[in-house]
Amino acid sequence: MQKLFLASLFKDVAQIFLDFANENLVGKTVTFIPTAAMPEKLDFHVKYSMELLSKMGLIVDGLDISTAPHLDIRKKLENNDYIYVTGGNTFFLLQEMNKSGAGDLVKAQINAGKLFIGESAGAILLAPDIEYAKDTDNPLAAPQLKTFEALNIIDFYPVPHYKNDPLKEAVETVISKYGTELPLVPFSNSQAILVIGKEKQIVSAPSF
Repeated sequence: MQKLFLASLFKDVAQIFLDFANENLVGKTVTFIPTAAMPEKLDFHVKYSMELLSKMGLIVDGLDISTAPHLDIRKKLENNDYIYVTGGNTFFLLQEMNKSGAGDLVKAQINAGKLFIGESAGAILLAPDIEYAKDTDNPLAAPQLKTFEALNIIDFYPVPHYKNDPLKEAVETVISKYGTELPLVPFSNSQAILVIGKEKQIVSAPSF
């Protein structure tokens, strides 16, 4: 059964993740894929997320799918307990998923029931197609991308950072363009989409 945790900004919904995982995380391993962040220079954000996972007790096993050998990609995805895909440029992420063969491996692990954490671009990746993200992400970052067809794990289209700067206006553009033709699911930085099997719900982090 699929178990997916989709976030706009993981640090804002970390407590929701702890509740969702519903198990002792100490000593568990997570394949951490920062590849989407490469074109966007989001090093600080990636480092912060890795530290946050480590504080939860997880062993973070980094995997840049744009440079790692296929055998390493397969081993880490198959052997580690969770998969985490960071935010960044969705088009670059899909390009590298396709080139490396990681996309099929990730899909197989998700379908086998491995918990998947997708943050922003990592959430969009699971949609049937990512063309709708052109207003929030730059497709020119992925000159070798031949198709917008994505992992097609979910039957809806996540729209992260709803009502959050600096992408607030770009997200509204996406909604106005595609809202009548695609089943969009906008969600803010303080919300997560939880998917178990075919059931999904949006959960908001408590505000203090």
